[in-house]
Amino acid sequence: MFKGCLSTIFLLIASVVLGQSVKTVRTVYVDSGWANNSVNTVVFRKNSLCTYKNTQYISFYNKEGWVVLGKRKLGTTKWELNTTAFKGDVNDAHRSISIIVDGEGYLHCSWNHHGNKLHYSKSIAPGSLQMSGEVSMAGIAETDVTYPEFYLLPNGNLLFLYRDGQSGQGNLVINRYDTRMKKWEQLHSNLIDGEKQRNAYWQACVDTKGILHVSWVWRESPDVASNHDLCYARSTDGGVTWENSKEEKYNLPINATTAEYVCRIPQKSELINQTSMYADEDGNPFIATYWKDKGDSIPQYHIVYHINDQWKVSNTGFRKTAFSLSGAGTKRIPISRPQLISFKNRDTHAVILLFRDEERGNKVSAAINKNINAGEWQVKDITEQPVGSWEPTFDTELWKQQKQLHLFVQYTDQKDGEGRANIPPQPVWVMEIKIK
Repeated sequence: MFKGCLSTIFLLIASVVLGQSVKTVRTVYVDSGWANNSVNTVVFRKNSLCTYKNTQYISFYNKEGWVVLGKRKLGTTKWELNTTAFKGDVNDAHRSISIIVDGEGYLHCSWNHHGNKLHYSKSIAPGSLQMSGEVSMAGIAETDVTYPEFYLLPNGNLLFLYRDGQSGQGNLVINRYDTRMKKWEQLHSNLIDGEKQRNAYWQACVDTKGILHVSWVWRESPDVASNHDLCYARSTDGGVTWENSKEEKYNLPINATTAEYVCRIPQKSELINQTSMYADEDGNPFIATYWKDKGDSIPQYHIVYHINDQWKVSNTGFRKTAFSLSGAGTKRIPISRPQLISFKNRDTHAVILLFRDEERGNKVSAAINKNINAGEWQVKDITEQPVGSWEPTFDTELWKQQKQLHLFVQYTDQKDGEGRANIPPQPVWVMEIKIK
């Protein structure tokens, strides 16, 4: 379904963005994986790929639903794969796999969650793909877990974010792992309080300075149409204390009254949840999502960003097809939730938005703006072949450390609700883009 089709096109994209050269551009085959829904390719995988020193790790479900872990040396194409003893309910696209490597080289893995007990394991030794049996973390609030996400701090410790409870009423839990003690502790049982009326669907990132940025939409019920507004918080001490963008301390937990609203968006605006965040080398947060503006019928990708002590919104405006979001469960949506990266381009802020859109043939696509404050958006397709219901995830640590952009790519087919397609396993690829 997808092979060897990107080099010329992405050379053009990188040249447009930076006026510089691309050192390597290629796709690296890994193996075949489950493709009858989007569980391997949902946007909230933190992470599908992660790099520690010179080794890159990958995770995905195989055709039978077993968790496969792999690693390779950067620059090579040979993967060492381990089919673990862990299995997920791959019929439910929420139950994705997330991995991270801590500062001592241990691989951590969490999988198979949608309102059920915690599934978590750590490798038996640094650099190993052999995992321990399932173990608990802090031992608190581990029976109703959804959306597990790992984040690496500059000191090598880890954060683990997840929802405790159900859509419309869940709490955001944060655990922290100490590499020296080799122990997890719970920092917050309810960082953002929906007060039993709503819950926060968050996205997060850790910047190069170690600041943890979190933004979220509120959802009033399991119906995706009840998503509204966009809020923000950050922590400068590893998730312990929290403040808004004006450095005003939050009294915890944050709720709908005390939250900083960075963009007001009404319900029934086709606002999607769980998209992406990135903070550049200066710590400026950028948030990517989509919604339709008042008076418009077409949902557009938007970038909400904070520069020079001011929140701004960029409407990319390039989409031409209307659609509507409503109902519960995993939706078959004609566009993906996006990912983005931002970086200094001389004295301006450049942004690359990665996405997939049915109106462009469901290819891997990129929208580029060389100056987010004043520039125009240019859209290019990276692949020639479609990727079905794929959503972008990338190796965040490799990008932060080396400015190499590696994407997890697989053709998948998501039916509406928790429907299941009927296609054979599809190739899993890593798409490499190194910009110098």
